[in-house]
Amino acid sequence: MKKYYQYLGLAIIMVFSFYYTEKIASIVLNKNPLMIEINKQKDNYEVKSVNALIDGDYITPGINGIEVNARNSFYNMQEANVFNKYFLVYEQVKPKISVDNNKDKIIRNGNRKLKKVSLIIDVENEISNYLKENKIKASLLVTNNTYKKNNYFEVINNDKEEFKDLENNLNLNKENKNICVLNPEIKSICLKYRNYLIEPELTLNSTNFLEVKKNILNGSIILIKSNAKLEEVKLLIKEINYKGLEMVYLSEIIKEDNDNY
Repeated sequence: MKKYYQYLGLAIIMVFSFYYTEKIASIVLNKNPLMIEINKQKDNYEVKSVNALIDGDYITPGINGIEVNARNSFYNMQEANVFNKYFLVYEQVKPKISVDNNKDKIIRNGNRKLKKVSLIIDVENEISNYLKENKIKASLLVTNNTYKKNNYFEVINNDKEEFKDLENNLNLNKENKNICVLNPEIKSICLKYRNYLIEPELTLNSTNFLEVKKNILNGSIILIKSNAKLEEVKLLIKEINYKGLEMVYLSEIIKEDNDNY
């Protein structure tokens, strides 16, 4: 028993020793002229995060902030021992209100400040062939029966009968984006698995091309139904390109990463 207390005492001494050594090192580091200059300058290079916007049951993704990691920046500049903005080290900071902590809310579009759109297709057909041939990114709704490993498209679980089995397959193959494109039959299970809930703000079918074309905005999420016409899809993509919008996967348009760094 005596040895136990001796070891315990030594362990406590070591913990406090490490703590105070780190504390003293931080104090010394913060008094270094280069570190003082980094702390003085860093506010000029940081970007505040943008909170996600919540409107009832819906949410629009925010944008991460950018902060300077002063200590890593110091080590980056230590050899020259002079402040150089090109050697600053940055890290992204989540907004206080984020899609990640509001997964019960529904995402209809990406952030309107970012010039991106996302296409979703519900089957593989001549439209998917055209997208693939032209290297256009899109997300594909799949079931356990239609899922193919390493598909060109980003695959999204849309199986109401075998949702769990398909989730396991996607996890096993590291292809699970934890996203649900909502329909009444899978909403409850999507909530259970804490997947992101997506309800596309635009849906292209065989009769509404002009309406969809007119309403394309930054952040638009567009579901292309199987009965949509290929020629109209081609025109839609021309319109997206004309507006200078980048076509990205669904997982990209809802993430809050700051692309400036």
